[in-house]
Amino acid sequence: MAIRGFLAVLVAVLWTTGVFAHHPFAAEFDTTKPFALSGALTKVEWQNPHVYAYVDAKDTQGKVVNWKVEMGSPAELMKAGWMQSSMKIGDQVTFDGWRARDGSNLANAESVTLPGGAKLVAASSFHLGPQDQRAQSETGEPRAIGTAGADGDALPATGSPLALYGLLGALSLAGALGLRAANR
Repeated sequence: MAIRGFLAVLVAVLWTTGVFAHHPFAAEFDTTKPFALSGALTKVEWQNPHVYAYVDAKDTQGKVVNWKVEMGSPAELMKAGWMQSSMKIGDQVTFDGWRARDGSNLANAESVTLPGGAKLVAASSFHLGPQDQRAQSETGEPRAIGTAGADGDALPATGSPLALYGLLGALSLAGALGLRAANR
């Protein structure tokens, strides 16, 4: 009986850890407020689940403010053509993306324009739906590379695989304990 209770608690902990490990895009960023941010790169954190870039940019009063810009995971960025050396400290970069809902100096990038004009997709967790893409195309505004598949449908939003990993781990543990009990 104690083993069943332990397993129930273990599964609950693993499941809730996976479920809450990745934030939904709309809860943190405002898709109605796209904006561009240009400035000098001060730091890059190349880590899971997101790569973060820090940029010194001037606010409306001309004061230099440090921004934290969220991009996709390292794996997604590498699929999109990034290398860890794509951005270097001191580079003048421009991020196109969305501001945080809370008004803080946090943004989520859709694309990054590097020195020399190369524009790379930032593997954002936000993707336009098919109706939004058509409407945006009709206005003549270019979409960033990587926001739509070859057939024009939106790519699926990224999510955390941690819930699946937790479930697989719990099932493996339950199987191992079951085999142990059967061998007694």
